[in-house]
Amino acid sequence: MARPRIDPSLIPAFPNLEFEEAVWACRGKLVAGLDEAGRGAVAGPIFAAAVILPPNEPAAIRELLGFVRDSKQMSMIHREEAALMVKSIALAWAVFTISAAEVDKNGMAKAGRDVLLGAAKALKPTPHHLLLDYFRLPDCAWPQECLVKGDQRSLSIAAASVLAKTARDAHMRHLDLRYPGYGFSAHKGYATAQHYQAITELGLCPEHRRSFLDVFLQPGLFS
Repeated sequence: MARPRIDPSLIPAFPNLEFEEAVWACRGKLVAGLDEAGRGAVAGPIFAAAVILPPNEPAAIRELLGFVRDSKQMSMIHREEAALMVKSIALAWAVFTISAAEVDKNGMAKAGRDVLLGAAKALKPTPHHLLLDYFRLPDCAWPQECLVKGDQRSLSIAAASVLAKTARDAHMRHLDLRYPGYGFSAHKGYATAQHYQAITELGLCPEHRRSFLDVFLQPGLFS
């Protein structure tokens, strides 16, 4: 099934509060933006973050507008600065992770849902509504809205993407020290020629997702 598409003209230059404000208008209900990092990697855990921006502090939130965006569109230094801003301004934030072994055991579809739901459940106070980038959480008690290109349209989702990405990157740097030679600090567990070469020389480590490696390890992939 093809992924839903969106007219590019509907994507703002920076994520904004259009969807959050619609929820806040309902008696000030709290809305959480959710996003994940590491879904497509072949090594390391998945991280997800959830962020509740304060509905009654517009001046504080304005500091994030025009600065926080989809984490994939930001440099490492920009992301780190944005993460500190989000944590200082957010009403609540949480990060949750699922290991590579759990991904192999339960499959990516379930792991991807579980990591997002885990982040939402870790929030204090509890949100009233969820905003997600593309994915929907079945059997979830909260009302939810799934947005195509959500990390480029919703400030809450973009903020969550920054926290998930920076937390996972920091963890992958730690794994680089624990499993030297694989280059985890550089490629963060994704499928690159450097990563392929390291596996051919060193074999697999416990952080590799065995269920993801069939295609990656085909001979000649990087020749």
